[in-house]
Amino acid sequence: MGKLFNFLLANDIGIDLGTANTVVYVRGRGIVFSEPSIVAMHKETHKTIAVGIEAKRMLGRTPANIIAMRPLKDGVIADFEATETMLRYFLEKVKSARHRFVLPPRVVIAIPSGITSVERRAVIETATKAGARAVYLIEEPKASAIGIGLPVEEPIGNFIIDVGGGTTEMAVISLGDIVASRSIRIGGNEMDASITEYLKKKYNLLIGERTAEEIKIAIGSAWPMEEEMSMEVTGRDLVEGLPRKVMVGSEEIREALKENINTIINEVRALLEDTPPELSSDLVVRGIYMAGGGSLLRGISNLLSSETKIPVQVADEPLFAVVKGTGKMLEDEHYFRKVAPLHF
Repeated sequence: MGKLFNFLLANDIGIDLGTANTVVYVRGRGIVFSEPSIVAMHKETHKTIAVGIEAKRMLGRTPANIIAMRPLKDGVIADFEATETMLRYFLEKVKSARHRFVLPPRVVIAIPSGITSVERRAVIETATKAGARAVYLIEEPKASAIGIGLPVEEPIGNFIIDVGGGTTEMAVISLGDIVASRSIRIGGNEMDASITEYLKKKYNLLIGERTAEEIKIAIGSAWPMEEEMSMEVTGRDLVEGLPRKVMVGSEEIREALKENINTIINEVRALLEDTPPELSSDLVVRGIYMAGGGSLLRGISNLLSSETKIPVQVADEPLFAVVKGTGKMLEDEHYFRKVAPLHF
């Protein structure tokens, strides 16, 4: 009977429902895909045209009757219909890839630690409507810590920072739960917006969302580099209205991101002040761990270490830390009993 029960549950799914990307883990198979959290639909009929990778290709390139949008904003649902459509698409994609889809799946979803009870219920209801049999929620920093293998159940301090697309989540975890946490609505998308605003003010150049992200990835940094870089950026001249190219340096992008990075640093300091003294002494030895796409920004760990006087380490495969945490919950029922809050 137990083997049959496990067979029926073999399609359980872990989801890192991110503002920028959604990553899906299937029990027994691991990470199956990662796609942009974007939906393209017809404005009038609301008919879905594309989801994920195909929808991202349409960003900034759609005709007037089609809109390509991110249904999540700052880590929470901004458009319920579009989010349900996106989740249903991902669940169906898993179903089509697995022919033995017997029962609707249990779904573990990582959420920002700072969202309200109303926002939590919205996630549960949306996932249920999309086809989940039961929904489990876990805070993103806790999922990240589990995903990168920190000893979260031990009586020691584990400091994790997850810099995502919409939010930066940070927490001190001990004995299987969060002791102190901070959640700020600054992440990769906000950094992209800061780059866009900087080029607008300095060069009267208007660029799109995708271009800003490409600049951040190519030459963005939080700490001076041994060899500074530059790249040619194409946009629309705000004065003449014509396409124009400018050469932008990494020092300029670092300046554009300075305010965002300083906000994150200030929140880290505030969380350290909230941490009990016994756990603080652990952090001096064990250090701070970083995950999420934002942790890949050049030099951000160096800057944090310099500002806090605590060692900072970026996790292996930081983009998948959260979804790996949901996956460990699926693979080991122990995490359901001792670590994860359960919601239906």
